[in-house]
Amino acid sequence: MTASKSEATQTSRWELRFGARPEADGSTVFRVWAPRAKSLALKLVGEEPRTLPLGTAGDGLFEARVPGVGAGADYFYVVDGERERPDPVSRSQPRGVHGPSRVVEPEAFRWTDSGWRGLALRDYVVYELHVGTFTPEGTFEAITRKLAHLKSLGVTAVELMPVAEFPGGRNWGYDGAHLYAPQSTYGGPEGLKRLVDACHREGLAFVLDVVYNHLGPEGNYAGEYMPLFSETHKSPWGAGLNFDGEGAEGVRRYFVENALYWLTEYHVDALRLDAVHAIEDTSGRHLLEELADAFHAQAVALGRPAFLIAESDLNDVRILKDAAEGGYEIDAQWSDDFHHSLHALLTKTDRGYFGDFGRVADLARAISEGFVYCGQHSEFRGRCHGTPSGERPGEQFVVCIQNHDQIANGYWGDRLSRLVSPAQHRLAAAILLCGAPNVPMLFMGEEWAERAPFLYFTSHTDEGLGRAVRQGRMEEYDSFVRGEGETESTFGGFSDPQSEITFVRSKVNWDSLSKSPHAEMLAFYRDLLAARRAHAPLSDCDKTRTRVRFDEGRRWLVVERGGGSGARALLACNLSGEAQTLALAEGAWRLALWSGDARYGGDPALAAPPEVVEDGAAEIRLDAWGAALYVNAE
Repeated sequence: MTASKSEATQTSRWELRFGARPEADGSTVFRVWAPRAKSLALKLVGEEPRTLPLGTAGDGLFEARVPGVGAGADYFYVVDGERERPDPVSRSQPRGVHGPSRVVEPEAFRWTDSGWRGLALRDYVVYELHVGTFTPEGTFEAITRKLAHLKSLGVTAVELMPVAEFPGGRNWGYDGAHLYAPQSTYGGPEGLKRLVDACHREGLAFVLDVVYNHLGPEGNYAGEYMPLFSETHKSPWGAGLNFDGEGAEGVRRYFVENALYWLTEYHVDALRLDAVHAIEDTSGRHLLEELADAFHAQAVALGRPAFLIAESDLNDVRILKDAAEGGYEIDAQWSDDFHHSLHALLTKTDRGYFGDFGRVADLARAISEGFVYCGQHSEFRGRCHGTPSGERPGEQFVVCIQNHDQIANGYWGDRLSRLVSPAQHRLAAAILLCGAPNVPMLFMGEEWAERAPFLYFTSHTDEGLGRAVRQGRMEEYDSFVRGEGETESTFGGFSDPQSEITFVRSKVNWDSLSKSPHAEMLAFYRDLLAARRAHAPLSDCDKTRTRVRFDEGRRWLVVERGGGSGARALLACNLSGEAQTLALAEGAWRLALWSGDARYGGDPALAAPPEVVEDGAAEIRLDAWGAALYVNAE
């Protein structure tokens, strides 16, 4: 019953075979895989409620064709004659995770993106955002009104944190209970499709964060239908998912078809797979390999490129390798080593996993190879960690200087703008956007040095669960503070995840963009991204055309991009708190951008690096935490 490559490649007319699907004759077919149920009935709710039995179709399948029921009808399934439950493959949950499911006509939306052909992964500049806190309204529709800002900034791909229906109206999204239903308070299926369509109209790719390692604890009724949870595997969020035990074929299909659903019915360009290291699967063919096979085959059938991007804590290139090499064929992964290397240099922190970093050599390796830890001993982990990554293409690594996890979990809500000086922030942005031969990612508000925190928030309607989440987070916070010898004021104190105030505090401030110092930082980001477009070496993901020199003692680093007879670019970085001189590579160079410029918020009294450097291994002087971008002058 598992989705196969042959099924996906037969036709671009792939259809989701489960859930409720309206037919041309005015009927709706209801189909459920529920091997744990002895009987199922369909309960239609509304002005004329009625209950109808579903027939069995063998192998745990229940189905019925119901005349006169179309899009907009609300329904429950009655499990074993006693429990009213939403559809496990519900396309819409307009009244929340515990309410009735709604019939949706998947082809009713009129797409206008027929001319969209997608982007190559190497051309992605990703912008990660949370729907509820990105705008005052917190909806899909409100995001469409900000796409002009993102387009003018220079990003090329919009990434949403998970939107699968979660309890209440405030959540990061990783507590999703209905994988196929876009969050109702954000705008539901129609709102999400309008947003994707608008992104494509603006020439922006659309990336959706999905969670296939666990389901949220509230409103998740799928386990009453199918053997969803494993008896042997655990996850950081409770029971692990059953990808390799009895009945696993149908469970695997449930997740694989979810990926095909977003790709086909919602026209997404990429999926970001949350914490794949928490997916335990001992079967002969790992779920990730099966997922990638089906996903890529369907992308071919649809005639456009589409990608899978994993979050993984393993530093294991097996995730990225082809199946012929024993890999899972995931297209790219988040590379935490880049973030950790740069963050440790800027802040000098050595707590937790940052204790494994802090050397300029770490940053140099992250830029030139990808992983810093590629098999050597990690003090934080107490063992050897990682695999060599130098042979992997640069576009297989998504890098950032902040993301939702690092802000909220690493510093309890404090963004980089609160942890480092503006000069250090500009230096980090320059290295991210002009130094690393990878796919860069920004986190919402980063481009204008947003000061609002990004905190962990929930709105569980189960009071007991809400108390447990609050208590767990408080214990984690207390342990963190005491363990590091810090005070509460360092991190702003504990924020109750269940409080609406915590959520409201996390909203970005759009009225800051025209004010100093935010306007200056925004100008810097725009010019960095404009430089990437204007100078081809800066967006080249071929790591063989990136060379890094550094001095550990003096804490400087020079990244040369391009080479041969073609264009070249050079980023000179002073990673110290003192002004110093450093040598450029041989050649004639022209200054393209300097992080200390007064128009970016730099000190007007600072002396700028030379505008032109004549042929030869010349030295330039950079002030503390400065970066200078040069391009070849020939």
